[in-house]
Amino acid sequence: MIQGTGSDVGKSLLVAGLARAFADRGLAVRPFKPQNMSNNAAVTADGGEIGRAQALQARAARVPACVDMNPVLLKPQSETGAQIVVQGRVVGTARAAEYQARKPDLMPPVLDSFARIGRDADLVIVEGAGSAAEVNLRAADIANMGFARATDTPVVLVGDIDRGGVIASLVGTRTVLDPADAALVRGFVVNKFRGDPALFADGMTRIAALTGWRAIGLLPFLPDVARLPAEDALALARPDAQKPGARVRIAVPVLPHIANFDDLDPLDAEPDVRVERVRPGRALPGDADLVLLPGSKATIADLAALRAAGFDIDITAHVRRGGRVLGLCGGYQMLGRSIADPDGIEGPPGRVEGLGLLSVDTRLTGAKRLVAVRGTSHDGVALSGYEMHVGDTRGPDAARPFARLADGAADGAVSADGLVAGTYVHGLFADDRQRAAWIARLGGAAGGLDHEAGVEAALDALAAHVAAHLDLDGLLALTQGPPR
Repeated sequence: MIQGTGSDVGKSLLVAGLARAFADRGLAVRPFKPQNMSNNAAVTADGGEIGRAQALQARAARVPACVDMNPVLLKPQSETGAQIVVQGRVVGTARAAEYQARKPDLMPPVLDSFARIGRDADLVIVEGAGSAAEVNLRAADIANMGFARATDTPVVLVGDIDRGGVIASLVGTRTVLDPADAALVRGFVVNKFRGDPALFADGMTRIAALTGWRAIGLLPFLPDVARLPAEDALALARPDAQKPGARVRIAVPVLPHIANFDDLDPLDAEPDVRVERVRPGRALPGDADLVLLPGSKATIADLAALRAAGFDIDITAHVRRGGRVLGLCGGYQMLGRSIADPDGIEGPPGRVEGLGLLSVDTRLTGAKRLVAVRGTSHDGVALSGYEMHVGDTRGPDAARPFARLADGAADGAVSADGLVAGTYVHGLFADDRQRAAWIARLGGAAGGLDHEAGVEAALDALAAHVAAHLDLDGLLALTQGPPR
């Protein structure tokens, strides 16, 4: 089990790298994360949803993603509350304190999923959540040491040297852990190192001496991981790539409950495209070629945040100047005339006016559509992706659908002047055909990138990197019995 001293220390990508590295050795590898909190989710082959990171880890292991790989997924809908997804299906919502009380009831499905995952595996690599040192949450824990104790799973702790204080974070974690929990920690990894590894040799020795844990390795920073989807919104705080020569500028308002923001990753990889994530307090750039409204886990709340930031005024002015707007999923719903949530699916029940840029109306319903899709967009270009949404959207502009799907269903809507469009299809820009068509429409040139091949190459590079710098034989030895 890979646990961390904190969030965003690199647990998810380390598990992906290990999964690919051990799969390359001929082992049947399965990833597992008992509890995840993320609005970046993926549709599984068995018709449910899991965290995007676990879907990537399954791909790294060269197996289909399934709901048992992430049996509990929390999707934040407010500062203190989240939707609860168990084994791929929504079972309700809870505020933070309420969820703590519900956790004992979630351990049985977690253990059930873990048992099923293990049946076909030579090796299961488990990812923890947040920090192992959150001892205030240790009671009824299902994500870190609670799970490790329940399953007697050996733990490797990861610290991030890039953020500073890695010796203190690793040694401090050892200090605050319950002795029985600490006994399960068999080794540590220092991640994201920059510079000459010899300069931190004494640091590794000191950590080992102060904790009694084995040094599994010092893992240098790897730029290639930027090509892989991030697990949670912490990644949005990183600076956007600066591309002075890019001819296409895409502005993306960043709202509090942004979801499936890995939709932007393929655009980021294009040399002729500059994606600018705009946070409240700034105006959307007036010379943007496209304003892209991404998905949202709480559409009505995010629409209110969009208005509070003044982005609605910027978007209206952008369209008046002849600029294009595309809404994905929740962003599509915001572009319509109204959004109704009579049953309080995503927040307090109610109805609000939308931006009015598409003549459609949305009603949020309890049924959630989770499906991979293929089809053809309104301009005749093939597309593939997936849908993950609640809500039924109808209206005059839906008579001009964004796409026709392979099953004959219509998806999305396009305005009469063609400047504003919306779709429920996520993963649109991961399709090389769609991405190239959009870039050409906006006056740029696609770089000829093969997105799927790029992800595979990045996973291979990550696996080679992990194999070169970590003691993989030592990790396997940890699964064979007590610490040596």
